[in-house]
Amino acid sequence: MAIEVGSVLEGTVTGITKFGAFVELPDKKVGLVHISEVANEYVKDVHDFLKVQDKVNVKILSIDEKGKIGLSIKRTQPAPEKKEFHPKHEFHHHNNNVDVSRRSSAPVSFEDRLSKFMKESDERLMDLKRNTESKRGGRGARHAD
Repeated sequence: MAIEVGSVLEGTVTGITKFGAFVELPDKKVGLVHISEVANEYVKDVHDFLKVQDKVNVKILSIDEKGKIGLSIKRTQPAPEKKEFHPKHEFHHHNNNVDVSRRSSAPVSFEDRLSKFMKESDERLMDLKRNTESKRGGRGARHAD
């Protein structure tokens, strides 16, 4: 198969760096799979996903004027299911008023999600401030002897 943008080919991993992996394609051509194109999840270390001599399917993303070939492994795999964002430190008492009807309709825009996040974040900050201020106020009075 010809080496052209959009083609999916099998190659062999020939080297791994902190920024990606080099893959030898047919005709002894070598391309780079950038770390961001290794998997459909966060990749901190390419070694966790690939090793030298692995056979991998790659999609050709680009070929520049110098002949450098940009490759992707993740674009040859099925897209992951979209997961709904859930903050790690979720305060459950704020979730009682979540509008469930919006979840099942059209996707929520980034701006709407950001706005909702900022509103909830401000509410949580106010709760924290109220909580810490009431604790501080009690201590100061004892030292007034």
